[in-house]
Amino acid sequence: ENQRDAMYLQFCRVCHGYKAPRSHHCRKCNRCVMKMDHHCPWINNCCGHLNHAYFTTFLFLAPLGCIHAAFIFIMTMYTQLYDRISFGWSTVKLDMSAPRRLHYPIMPFGVAAFAATLFALGLALGTTIAVGMLFFIQLKVIMRNKTSIEVWIEEKAKDRIQYYQTGEEFIFPYDLCSRWENFKQVFTWSGVPAGNGIEWPINEKCHQYTLTIEQLKQKADKRVRSVQYRVVEDYNGACCPIRMGLITFFRMPCTEEPRIKLTKGEIIFATRGTKWWMYGDKVLDEEQTKAGVRIRGWFPRRCVEKCLYDSANNTAASEEKKDK
Repeated sequence: ENQRDAMYLQFCRVCHGYKAPRSHHCRKCNRCVMKMDHHCPWINNCCGHLNHAYFTTFLFLAPLGCIHAAFIFIMTMYTQLYDRISFGWSTVKLDMSAPRRLHYPIMPFGVAAFAATLFALGLALGTTIAVGMLFFIQLKVIMRNKTSIEVWIEEKAKDRIQYYQTGEEFIFPYDLCSRWENFKQVFTWSGVPAGNGIEWPINEKCHQYTLTIEQLKQKADKRVRSVQYRVVEDYNGACCPIRMGLITFFRMPCTEEPRIKLTKGEIIFATRGTKWWMYGDKVLDEEQTKAGVRIRGWFPRRCVEKCLYDSANNTAASEEKKDK
């Protein structure tokens, strides 16, 4: 087993550039993050191995604080409006000028204060729902000892196996088959997460580099299944391209991934996309390729057209599928 692990380690070092298992490079922070879950713009930092528990705790406490604030807002509005409502025999009148009952001390509560309180109540309830949903999503991921990125990798692994009909079974290596054991990998009494961020407890049917090798297979599969396109219309790389049409504007991808600038005549290898947008790598010249430059991102589908001579690539993909 030690010899096998050494072979896998050497293989991953050569093919993956000494990247530790479960780590990913963040384009925003420009660094490699251990057990990266995602980059959060609200804390201006990545959520990873060292702060995953703190981030999840923040997602739990933030809705509680908003619920407390919403309760205060509701009671304030109820108290102030109750003092200003007069019930007649046939009508109910509301006078916001002054309360019928005076309470000392009392803060001014006119129309402007009522509108501000109502707006703050809406924000508190909206934050409770939105952040509460994020908390349950994170908790669900932690109970399976995964990250948001690894959930996506697992889905792509199942898609790859189904596409090539290989008959293999992908087992996520870091799921310890116990929710409590998975939970303890993130949350500890000391606040310091378990492990060193490089080596992890794994399923007995897997090894330390099962997920890394699956990522390498997916990268190779992406190159095989990519489609070549030629740019037929210039695109300035704007996130909200109104001149590309209203449908393209409203159907833009909701992601932090970059948009790339296109010039008519350039070649793009598209790897994925939607009905109105595509994601791919721009074909660069030899000097840029040797320098390690890579330009990839989203662009409107209407700016490109499929190359007619891409049939060779499609043939290679079909042959690859038969081989696998």
